Amino acid sequence: MIIRVKEVRGNCVVFKGGEKIVIEGPEINLKETDKICIHALASLLHYVVALREGVDPVKIGLAKEGSKAYVQCVDPGKPYTDGGTVVFEIEQKE
Repeated sequence: MIIRVKEVRGNCVVFKGGEKIVIEGPEINLKETDKICIHALASLLHYVVALREGVDPVKIGLAKEGSKAYVQCVDPGKPYTDGGTVVFEIEQKE
């Protein structure tokens, strides 16, 4: 699976936009992964396992259409924190 940073809303100290995380089976491919944020992993891991097993992202509410899923990080950003939230796009690796 390839997880890409689709959008950064506010200030994220890890991601700026466009970075990717590559998942192969149960492993994160560290050679192909740009950056990892421990807070983002909390949001992503539940869905990555389901999507890897073929669950349709539309059926579980992670997309309106198509095969890509969208998940965001748990940091709500302003006015609640000094950070920001990141929207990730998840797709199966070809």
